[in-house]
Amino acid sequence: MECFGICRDPLEGDCELKLFTFEDDEGRDTFWHSSAHILGQSLEMEYGCKLCIGPCTTRGEGFYYDAFYGELSLNEDHFKQIEAGAMKAVAEKQPFERIEVSRQQALDMFSDNRFKAKIIKDLPEDKTITVYRCGPLVDLCRGPHIPNTYFVKAFCCLKASSAYWRGDRNRESLQRVYGISYPDSKRLKEYLKQLEEAKKYDHRLLGAKQELFFCHPLSPGSCFFLPHGTRIYNKLMDFIRGEYRDRGYQEVLSPNMYNMQLWETSGHAANYKENMFVFEIEKQEFGLKPMNCPGHCLMFEHRVRSYRELPLRLADFGVLHRNEASGALTGLTRVRRFQQDDAHIFCRESQVKDEVRGVLEFINYVYDIFGFTFELKLSTRPEKYLGDLETWERAEAALTEALNEFGKPWQINEADGAFYGPKIDISVSDALKRKFQCATLQLDFQLPSRFNLTYSAEDEAKRERPVMIHRAVLGSVERMFAILLEHYKGKWPFWLSPRQAIVCTVSEKSEPYALNVRDQIHQGGYYVDVDTSDRTINKKVREAQLAQYNYILVVGEKDAENRVVTVRIRDRQDLSVMTMEDLLKHFKEEVEAFH
Repeated sequence: MECFGICRDPLEGDCELKLFTFEDDEGRDTFWHSSAHILGQSLEMEYGCKLCIGPCTTRGEGFYYDAFYGELSLNEDHFKQIEAGAMKAVAEKQPFERIEVSRQQALDMFSDNRFKAKIIKDLPEDKTITVYRCGPLVDLCRGPHIPNTYFVKAFCCLKASSAYWRGDRNRESLQRVYGISYPDSKRLKEYLKQLEEAKKYDHRLLGAKQELFFCHPLSPGSCFFLPHGTRIYNKLMDFIRGEYRDRGYQEVLSPNMYNMQLWETSGHAANYKENMFVFEIEKQEFGLKPMNCPGHCLMFEHRVRSYRELPLRLADFGVLHRNEASGALTGLTRVRRFQQDDAHIFCRESQVKDEVRGVLEFINYVYDIFGFTFELKLSTRPEKYLGDLETWERAEAALTEALNEFGKPWQINEADGAFYGPKIDISVSDALKRKFQCATLQLDFQLPSRFNLTYSAEDEAKRERPVMIHRAVLGSVERMFAILLEHYKGKWPFWLSPRQAIVCTVSEKSEPYALNVRDQIHQGGYYVDVDTSDRTINKKVREAQLAQYNYILVVGEKDAENRVVTVRIRDRQDLSVMTMEDLLKHFKEEVEAFH
């Protein structure tokens, strides 16, 4: 499918025509791409910068423009001036005009902008080059665009940050301005209100407040998880491990570093080396693993495999390292050291559909417990792909059938698959209505071929090649930790909470019983503390509420005499009296129900 602006040249052949609005992904992306041009026009007119690239963001919220400003450093103080320039362009109802140019015309047009010139020179010789005129701005762009700037009724700059040309930290330092726009001002107000709400629950603030984790400049991008944060981290992994047992996965451990020969075989040395930590040992080059898949290929390869072993589901929580730029590091959401609930399924082509459906059901089960909703998209064969067309068509048909049997709505994302296989994109929405990409589900025909992986078929003399499925449910455990912390607004559900209960004494006389209650809960396998300080019971209860304990257990002299506890639930005012037997039974039921 090719997407065009509504006001471009007339269509010249038979086609299926679809009209997109702001409610559609394609329409919204086009709207925000056009808004990036409006932002670029304002930046160029106000500051004389050299524009680089200005797309809509991959996370589906707005757009940005990278530009070179020389010595000027932009910050929020510049935003009013930038927004005024943008709204001036909007008021002028500037049309977006598509113009085809030759390679030489394009180079002449951008002769004073080395960044655009480099983009032009890197285009294939037979590529049709287009520019779009929008008021005084003429920008290199393939489109499509909205008819004119007046469609943008509300425009706002969000933040400014540093960036590098082509994402290479050794190249020119650029500045990136993020923006958001809408077809009406009401939606912008709602979005900005949502942003303010999200700021209150930023995982970095809550993480510090609840003493869960911290970052240190001596190890940028590698977070320190404190005892309470480690409790949550381990609970998440134990949760997935429990599911692995029921779903036929086998957990493995694999090395953290490999000789670069492995990464040359996998293709990562050619395509991903700049994102790896590489070093020399005894005059040989090694790299810390940024992903587990090549190591799992070695595991499959290390002995002869039979069709009877398939599907073989290998799961690995191994530590991964990726060399992210220091300016891109953000709390737990963008790090250099992390773990994934990573797994690779080696199967026969005839097993792909059932395995994919099994992964989708796994994802649905986990996300339902977290309270997430999610959207599914099937990304199909891109323009440049490896392998034969017939295999791709069979794989896409298997994924289509699996999605249909799964029963949830899904969309097709034409030509957006990876070059080595089609994939299913899973986009989750949290309580703050933000979208995240966490889970992955990707077919791979190429790694089994690169590592020459085979198994013996029913006819033992015949060797066949397996299909590899890359999948993760949580994705990065660090990132999921951050998303859940913000999703729950710091109020962890009981099963996942690092502070499940606290026992508060009314007076010194009930202290021995309080300690006994603490010990019984601890022996039951729950996280419990006790407050025997001489503060008033109201202050103890208030502090426990602020610390987000799920259950506050008050014990006084009468409670001790009757061998009961007075139970207060975190966000409720009502009290109930329970025996220890009933309380522990209730805790067990809460954990089993993932409450």
